[in-house]
Amino acid sequence: MKIDLIAGARPNFMKIAPIIDAIHKAQKGGDKISYRLIHTGQHYDKNMSDSFFEQLGIPQPDVNLGAGGGSQAEQTASIMIGYEKLLLTERSDLCLVVGDVTSTMACSIVAQKLHVPVAHVEAGIRSNDWTMPEEINRLVTDSITNYFFTTTLEAGQNLIESGVNKNKIHWVGNTMIDTLLKHRPRFKKPTIWDELNLFKGGYLVMTLHRPANVDQEGKLKELIDEITVHSNNLPLVFPVHPRTAKILQSIGIKHNRLHTIPPLGYLEFNYLVENAKAVITDSGGITEETTVMGIPCITLRDNTERPETVLIGTNELIGTDPKAIKPAMEKLFAGTWKKGTIPEMWDGKTAERIVSILTKIETFA
Repeated sequence: MKIDLIAGARPNFMKIAPIIDAIHKAQKGGDKISYRLIHTGQHYDKNMSDSFFEQLGIPQPDVNLGAGGGSQAEQTASIMIGYEKLLLTERSDLCLVVGDVTSTMACSIVAQKLHVPVAHVEAGIRSNDWTMPEEINRLVTDSITNYFFTTTLEAGQNLIESGVNKNKIHWVGNTMIDTLLKHRPRFKKPTIWDELNLFKGGYLVMTLHRPANVDQEGKLKELIDEITVHSNNLPLVFPVHPRTAKILQSIGIKHNRLHTIPPLGYLEFNYLVENAKAVITDSGGITEETTVMGIPCITLRDNTERPETVLIGTNELIGTDPKAIKPAMEKLFAGTWKKGTIPEMWDGKTAERIVSILTKIETFA
């Protein structure tokens, strides 16, 4: 059994790394299973370098499709053309995709049209916000998936309500958390730690990248001003994507306690998160990690595809109105933020469960 593991962006590799580990373990146990790691080239990230792969123990990709940038349509087309050529040259038995990036949708479509079954890891999560490209990717991918691996029971219920046969749904947990738990003992201080004299609980971490927050210059300025004013004089550490950095520079946002830094490696970034007073973000994946680490998380979004981080975890969804920041910060510094618990099955063994299921499937269909 040969499986294509598809990754197009940095978070994909975090989700695939434990699956690779689990396949290697299964091979040692005598299972006839192999993989081909395919980087679609959807995102170019300087931190997606040899050091990143080395940090997470990920082998270099077997194939890089080199899709590059461009519009959503251009990127989708480039990935589909590249993956189709690859499958026509050397067919696999299964296409395994993770998450909700363009590569996930594009490769799923190509695989199905060439009669290669598809497995979707992180299937069934929904924001119900069709303005998000990721939501369209989720809906399309799940509509043509054969094997569904879910992070929560709620995700499985979403699939059942959309007409998926429950026998095709496997509740396995969260591979992102497999990676977090494996590498947590190895988190390491970034250089910014000593440069700013940071200490545990003595600073805030901020990440913003969604167009609703960063593309409107006035809105971005108001958000950062509100966060700075109500941050109880704590330093704000803001790892910034180059695109967002240009916007910040163009509108002249500067505060004495706001420290914009380049994107960090996995081990360094999570060291900051684990020791922060709180995280302010518009990311989805970070809300999962803060939930497991027990760190308060303030999410500047109107919806989330990961409701368990709010219902069970440490995350609060406050919307994108800058005026919502003050009451959230007051709650944080009053010491009344909820403690939260860890969702069931987020135990570091998700990938092993996935691979165990795959090795028991005699005929893919």
